[in-house]
Amino acid sequence: MDAIFHEKQEGALCAQHCLNALLQGPYFTAVDLASIAESLDDEERERMAEGNPSSEEFQKFLQQPSSNMDDSGFFSIQVICKALSVWGLELIPYSHPDSQDARENPQNQKAYICNLQQHWFTIRKLGYQWFNINSIKTEPELISETYLSLYLTQLQAEGYSIFVVKGDIISCEADQLLKLFPAKPKKQTPKPSKSGGKPVDIDEVRKRREKYFAKLQVDQEAGTSTSRDKSETSQDTSQSTQPTKGETPSTTTDEPMSEMTEDEMLQAALLMSLDSTNTT
Repeated sequence: MDAIFHEKQEGALCAQHCLNALLQGPYFTAVDLASIAESLDDEERERMAEGNPSSEEFQKFLQQPSSNMDDSGFFSIQVICKALSVWGLELIPYSHPDSQDARENPQNQKAYICNLQQHWFTIRKLGYQWFNINSIKTEPELISETYLSLYLTQLQAEGYSIFVVKGDIISCEADQLLKLFPAKPKKQTPKPSKSGGKPVDIDEVRKRREKYFAKLQVDQEAGTSTSRDKSETSQDTSQSTQPTKGETPSTTTDEPMSEMTEDEMLQAALLMSLDSTNTT
């Protein structure tokens, strides 16, 4: 997905990022959109002045701030529509009767623009796949065709305004590359537990592991000594069962310990109760 043009959020310039994500290039700047907003403001003033320029209503209108942009970098839907008209593109509300096919078969469209309050972002088809290109996210997100319809429904339920992009979107490098090399879904990594647990300290685990097995070895040696004493006092002990000269008695539990791998030892140590290890 490195080929996908993706601008990250700067201030409240999400309208700029949304348009550039749709067109897949740095085609618009904040200055460009501000110029469009000013031209729309001028058109509104001219229409209002056609009535009575000296009226109180018109004077109040002149004192109001622009409805097409503000100092934070926000731009209205009118500015976005005007900007896209330069490229022969049109926005149709998702709920409009003309968007019935988009509602029934959303995967057959080319792109969507979504808005909630002052945030804009693009959902676009590149290659044969859909991507959520949102400037507040670190990178574009792959959306399956199966999930696309559910995602649009979810956005509507959350209060988003959705617009279907109509017209021929200019060709881009990402579209060509993703046709040849489709993006692969990212593997989900487990999220940290919400129970407040801290990350495992491997060094501490090793110390506890050594402490645990040292205690286990002491217990085993004590048990071996007791068993040997009983064996020596027993008259039923067979000569064949005693070790030959030069051999050292050993316990069967030492072998699995010596054969345990580092990972197995760490796992065993993690499973031990902290209380049992702290008593030694």
